Amino acid sequence: MDAAAGRRSRRSGRATARHRRHPRGPEHQRRPWFYPTKQYFLNRGYAVLEPNVRGSSGYGTAYAHLDDVEQRMDSVADVAAGVEWLHGQPAVDDDRIVAYGRSYGGFMVLAAITEYPELWAAAVDFVGIADFTTFLENTGEWRRSHREAEYGSLEDDYEFLKEISPLTSIEAVSCPLFVQHGANDPRVPVGEAEQVAEAVRERGVPVETLIFEDEGHHTTSRENLIEEFEAIAAFLDEHV
Repeated sequence: MDAAAGRRSRRSGRATARHRRHPRGPEHQRRPWFYPTKQYFLNRGYAVLEPNVRGSSGYGTAYAHLDDVEQRMDSVADVAAGVEWLHGQPAVDDDRIVAYGRSYGGFMVLAAITEYPELWAAAVDFVGIADFTTFLENTGEWRRSHREAEYGSLEDDYEFLKEISPLTSIEAVSCPLFVQHGANDPRVPVGEAEQVAEAVRERGVPVETLIFEDEGHHTTSRENLIEEFEAIAAFLDEHV
């Protein structure tokens, strides 16, 4: 999973604070390592925050299970707590925070801007889950039981999954949103991007979408990566 929070710095003029998990899954611990796209934003003057919210590995089994099923939204509260910490940092503008993340982190972005809409100047959602029920219905069959073990099952937890899905509370979104997806994504079907972008746009909130017809869950071609991050940078320059 990936997720992120960002803002511009008074010192440098711009910043991105970002919470992100590794693409290997929602529970993977974020550790310091070189990541080219993160470096791209650092080079543009953005700062990055990457908290390991509850549910992350590396802190024991109990911590890794603190966001299972009915505890899902507790991890979103951790993102808000991270923003509260940023408010106390003199180098950061409180009104220039951006939520940023991919895959499960995309869900975290969408959940953050619906649960805590007052915190964000803008948001960037890559291949994120907008509705757990449609996600589980349409994801590859080989993944469904594995994901249901953590998120909850369509059979037993349908109403709960619908309740916590960002799409259910989409009327709360007030910040500009950038949505990126691959049309051939077998993990998080592109319908998740399409339905959230349409719902936000219907509210009159600025939405920019970038859907690659030749990509899946990850953007793999150099040309598409360049187009993707140049578009995101332009989006943030406009709205943050």
